[in-house]
This record gives sequence, structure tokens and C-alpha cells, in this order.
Amino acid sequence: MQGRLIYLTGPSGAGKDSLLEAARAALAERGVRIARRVITRSAEAVGEAAHSVSAEEFERLEAGQAFALAWRANELAYGIPAEIDAWLAAGEHVLVNGSRGYLPEARRRYPDLLAVLLSVEQDVLRERLLARGRESPEQIEARLARNALFAGELDDYIRLDNSTPLDESVARLLALLDEHVRCS
Repeated sequence: MQGRLIYLTGPSGAGKDSLLEAARAALAERGVRIARRVITRSAEAVGEAAHSVSAEEFERLEAGQAFALAWRANELAYGIPAEIDAWLAAGEHVLVNGSRGYLPEARRRYPDLLAVLLSVEQDVLRERLLARGRESPEQIEARLARNALFAGELDDYIRLDNSTPLDESVARLLALLDEHVRCS
């Protein structure tokens, strides 16, 4: 039995990494693996537990077909290791932290993927982005404006609100997967 790709996406600061870390053990119990992204952000950057590489190393890996999925966004390059294909073929479900803009290509490659949009109220998102300290106030406002434009294009997603306490979001994520993915 083929596993299913779960494509989690949402605006920067929505809490994807916090949600994944908090749900990690419960996801593993359900037979869901979390793929670790490769990203061209410095290893010192606060945030996700990604594998950081230089832009040159990313290009080399991409040319060598080391990625099942790869895209550029926010002046960075992101890749999902090709090993997810073996996990899926072995019947494991795989959750990836993806890009909203890359969803059409991911859907082309994995037609059965489950797209989950992690959303958060704009005021909460602004506070999280400011607290994170990665971007200037102008960059944050630009992100919020892009997010507001995207909010009307939600037809391809199952929406999961992360404006509430993290344990509630974890419970909603697990219930969503129980409903839409045959987990072990």
C-alpha cells in the first residue's frame, strides 16, 4: 500500500515548525514521517530544524537529483530529499513543510497529496513575525499583504487554524489526518 504525501503549508510565522515538533511523537505513532527540508538559510538562523546548505551546495544537490521537490521562495532555496519516495513506496505517510506557490508542481508529482494550510489571524501572525526577529517591519508588512492576497485562494487546501494554543492545534492536526489519511 502506497503512503500519502501530506503537504503542510502556510505563511511564514504561522507556526508550522512548532506544530510539527509538538506533534512529532503522535505522528510517528500514526506512521507519519516528517521530512527534513534542505534550505539555503544559515545554520544559525532561528526556526526550523532544517539541513542548511550553501546556495552552491543546493545547486549541486539539485543537479544530482537529490530532491523529490525543490523550489525558490523568499530569496532562499528549499528541497525535500528524494528519500521520501522510498518511504511512500514502503507505505509510510510523509509530511512535508511545503510552499504555497509550489503546490501545483507538488500536486503534479504526487496527485494524491493532502494539502493542509496552516493559517493564523493576521494580528497573531504580525506578533509572531516581529518576535522572531528575522525580517524588518517593512518585510513583515509585505509578507502580511501577500498572505492577505492568498487568503482568497484556499480551494486546494484543508484549512487548519493555528491561532489558538499549540496543544489544540496538534489535536486538530491529528483529527484531520485521522479523517483524511489511513494511518496505522
